[in-house]
Amino acid sequence: MKIDFNKDSELVPVVIQDNRTLQVLMLGYMNEEAFEKTEKEGIVTFFSRSKNRLWTKGEESGNFLTVKSIDIDCDQDTILIKVIPKNVVCHTGSFSCFGEKNTKGFLYELEEKIAQRIDNKTEDSYTYSLYQRGINKMAQKVGEEAVELVIEAKDNNEELFKNEAADLLYHFLILLKAKGFTLEEIEEILKNRNN
Repeated sequence: MKIDFNKDSELVPVVIQDNRTLQVLMLGYMNEEAFEKTEKEGIVTFFSRSKNRLWTKGEESGNFLTVKSIDIDCDQDTILIKVIPKNVVCHTGSFSCFGEKNTKGFLYELEEKIAQRIDNKTEDSYTYSLYQRGINKMAQKVGEEAVELVIEAKDNNEELFKNEAADLLYHFLILLKAKGFTLEEIEEILKNRNN
């Protein structure tokens, strides 16, 4: 599908969305040159109406937007770009130009915290210490939590059941990180099974 840059003053609106959380981060504009540069480099470049030139988001702040996917609407006059933001997106310091961070759900936020603790080698973190013990220990922990959840399912203590379910999800996210997979990838499998 080709974008119709001639429809309205050679600029088309571009909606920027967080690839992981699907939160709308900002709205900008592109001309054909900005679009081609974005496609080629994999970093979002807009046409700045105030500067009257191409402007790569993050060229001054370092808060670049790495492109994950580009879609064009049915009228071929609006672009949707899903990105991985380097940091905050809005010039005001907010995560999004539409307010603070709003994830798809807390599990995605937790997944991000787990990744940060592992990637940053946070020494005083239970998450990182479990990760350091290796894949066998992480898998064993998931198994233990699953068994504890099954045991609590047979009883009538709702609080214990919910807590064991939370423990299982937490340890599952650590195991996913260790295996190099994301919650979104697992979600995609479930979506495909639901077709």
